[in-house]
Amino acid sequence: MTFYHQQLIKIRDEVYPDAYVCKRIGEAKRFMDRELECSMSLADIAEEASFSTFHFIRLFKRLYGQTPYQYLIAARIAKAKRLLLSGKTVKDVCFSVGFESTSSFTGLFKKLTGSTPTAFKNKYVKQKSGY
Repeated sequence: MTFYHQQLIKIRDEVYPDAYVCKRIGEAKRFMDRELECSMSLADIAEEASFSTFHFIRLFKRLYGQTPYQYLIAARIAKAKRLLLSGKTVKDVCFSVGFESTSSFTGLFKKLTGSTPTAFKNKYVKQKSGY
């Protein structure tokens, strides 16, 4: 066992000693990644991990440093960026990453990236064309 591996085990044991719990939380995170475009509640995600909602939130934040909702929004915005850069319209991107309205999508996108989806896409087009 390498020193690096020993340190990882030590950190894991300090953060949360139960490997089964860590595995369940990780599986819930992968569930969120797979189902980004679907409407899901915290209760749905917690149920996937077999925990109560509030216990799940505490465990998730302890392991990942952010709440499940914060993670889900960040993952959706990251996927939205990739889709915008691939040429999709803002409206198509909005619904394909799980938002129910373009206004809420645009507001969160701007809050997290500093620009609207259209401005983000236009900036990329300008950079790509050399202007």
